[in-house]
Amino acid sequence: MSPTNPRPSRPKPATLRLAGFAVVAVMIGAAGWGLGSRSNAHAALQAQSTQQAITNVVLFKAVSGPKGEDVVLPGTVQSFLEAPIYARTSGYVKAWYTDIGAPVKKGQLLAELDTPEIDDQLHQAEADLGTAEANGKLADSTAKRWQALVATDSVSKQENDEKAADAAAKNAAVLASKANVARLQQLESFKRVVAPFDGIVTARKTDVGALINAGSGIGPELFHVADTSKLRVYVQVPQAYVPLVKAGMAASLRFVEFPRRDFPATVARTAEAMDATARTLLVELQVDNAQHELLPGGYTEVHLAVTPSAATVRLPINTLLFRAEGLRVAKIDGNNQVVLAPVTLGRDYGTEVEVVEGVAPGESVVLNPPDSLKDGQAVRVTPPAPPQIADGSSAKK
Repeated sequence: MSPTNPRPSRPKPATLRLAGFAVVAVMIGAAGWGLGSRSNAHAALQAQSTQQAITNVVLFKAVSGPKGEDVVLPGTVQSFLEAPIYARTSGYVKAWYTDIGAPVKKGQLLAELDTPEIDDQLHQAEADLGTAEANGKLADSTAKRWQALVATDSVSKQENDEKAADAAAKNAAVLASKANVARLQQLESFKRVVAPFDGIVTARKTDVGALINAGSGIGPELFHVADTSKLRVYVQVPQAYVPLVKAGMAASLRFVEFPRRDFPATVARTAEAMDATARTLLVELQVDNAQHELLPGGYTEVHLAVTPSAATVRLPINTLLFRAEGLRVAKIDGNNQVVLAPVTLGRDYGTEVEVVEGVAPGESVVLNPPDSLKDGQAVRVTPPAPPQIADGSSAKK
């Protein structure tokens, strides 16, 4: 008798319901987890976008301006005294006695002129003076005789007055002749061209036989004499520094031919008026040159040690914001929000500016602020980038 096959067992309904509930629970859990993950990712993305939207800024701490400042300006060196020498009488150069570079004393003979016309005129004037003096003496004696005859009624008073008037006229002619002789003698003395002051002959522009016409600027310049024992230095001071430059203040000069030397100088005077074109003030300095090391006509660097009249701060030029309402700098408050503060500038140093009002020493301002920066905007302060060394890598401390 063969064995019978057993029937397969069917799951119970309760088991099936439990399995269904488990599947549904797994699906619901998976869906919830997915929704939670997407929500977290969206929140993280939104937070990241919000953080990225905040502007990063680098701060710069304002520093106090120096108590003293060395202002360097170009200067022109000139002789203390300088004069072109012209002839005061006409003639020919007979001889010259000094050449360029020769030191001369006041009154020293520089050249002699040959003036035959003036010599002849002087001789004629002297002869005319002799004639006038002779006529004057005759007129005086005649007037005296006629004066004596009037007392005896030998001559009329009219004739006596005529003789007295003639004597007065002849004496006046004598005076005129003497004045003419003195004038020509003075012209005769101008044949000797002399130095007007102690100095050095810096130019000789004539030679023997040259024709000379009398008068300054009409004929050729004979010599040029300059007193270089003391020099004048002229410098144009910009308007921003004018209140700081006073007569009597010390300065120093530097020359390219003396690279490691400073020459002391003193501010002698100022023009007391601004140049309307350049907006500068002409200032004269004086420097001793007893050793004749410095030459007039050259260029020098004038160093003026000035003291600012008020406390100021210095900021880089790239901290300024140029707005329609005026210059501004961006400060950061305690909540990392931007405060646009107005500033008043002083002098411009190229890469730096002097701030007179608006920023106190030690305050921090935004370096390279973007043009879109607004008042009250939230920002993130970041440290400045480390400086780069020669190979391009960042320097580390």
